[in-house]
Amino acid sequence: MDKHAKKTSLPHYPVLIVFTLFFVGLFALDLITPDRAYSEMENTTLSQRPALTQLSAKGLNSYFTAYTKYVKDQVFGRDQWISLQSMVETTLLQKEQNGGILLGREHMMFPRTFGLLSSEERTLPKNTSAVESLCQRYPGKVNVLLAPAASDIYPENVPANAPLLDENTYLDQLSAAVQAAGGRFVDVRGTLTDHKGEYLYYRTDHHWTSLAARYAFETLSAQLDLQPVRSYTVYPVSDSFEGTLAAKTGSHAALDTIEIYVPDTDVQYAVTYADTQTTICSLYDRAKLAEKNQYEVFFGGNHARVDIQTTADTGRTLLLLKDSYANCFVQFLTPYYDRILMIDPRYFYDDLGALLRRERVTDALILYNYNTFVQDHALSVVLQSALFDEGE
Repeated sequence: MDKHAKKTSLPHYPVLIVFTLFFVGLFALDLITPDRAYSEMENTTLSQRPALTQLSAKGLNSYFTAYTKYVKDQVFGRDQWISLQSMVETTLLQKEQNGGILLGREHMMFPRTFGLLSSEERTLPKNTSAVESLCQRYPGKVNVLLAPAASDIYPENVPANAPLLDENTYLDQLSAAVQAAGGRFVDVRGTLTDHKGEYLYYRTDHHWTSLAARYAFETLSAQLDLQPVRSYTVYPVSDSFEGTLAAKTGSHAALDTIEIYVPDTDVQYAVTYADTQTTICSLYDRAKLAEKNQYEVFFGGNHARVDIQTTADTGRTLLLLKDSYANCFVQFLTPYYDRILMIDPRYFYDDLGALLRRERVTDALILYNYNTFVQDHALSVVLQSALFDEGE
């Protein structure tokens, strides 16, 4: 052999060895690590191992597509990889969006929306028409409150030239339609803008805070001639909340604080959950503070129907048709109604008309945020059966 010939062996390629060992080790860890059904960090379900059901070109293609997604979802250390990617993209690369979420100033996060989806374009006019019909049928009883998105109140914190939907134009149109139909539109945009220097929206989540809900309630109470409680005991129940927007980005750049407001009154209440047939004397589920989605401390999350019986003795019963924005809003309503019937149309499959004919409903409040309002195809269906007793 030529003594000048170069010898080639693995020790001369340490980088190759390291990468090979890394991927072999990762593959071995994937094999021995149990599959997860749910990712708490991302607040989403994860793909499970698919089964090969058809030995055909189409069947094999479907199988390998599903298997690729399964491997991606179940890779060892998935949560840590996502967090690392987020840190690199936001800190080193200074990216202004990640995972479909806009990364704004003051550590605020905003959903990226280019425009309405085709399904939303079909749902929005149906929901608008159903709300108008309800207002016409029961003039003076129906109140509509659509919570604006954080981007409407804090446009200066949204990245420049970011793709966002113009909610204000539609909210103006809905306000005019509701009032023309005999209802009340509770426009809270001005109130929230006046208080924008305060903590109104979670930075890592799409919900408003309890403080924003309080200001919104004060706007509603002025329209309903309610005398709002001026004194509350405020309890900070968490200072480590990372919401759904942070979960989609994998970012840990900010933590939010959740507060609950207890009105300083003697009014007591009992809360009955129709889906579990349980009754408790609290609006809060503190066990949720130990879980990923701490916003579910309010009522333990969303339910098809929740009945609240109070000792307010006002002779008033409220029908509340809602999404999750209402969950932290209800804590301000209890001193003013003998009963509050909370209905989430997304999970409600009973006959609302039959329910209302059995109850003495004096007021109705439709409380959504804009994004849910344009997506909830169940709302118009439920409203069509919402018939009040004409004698009331």
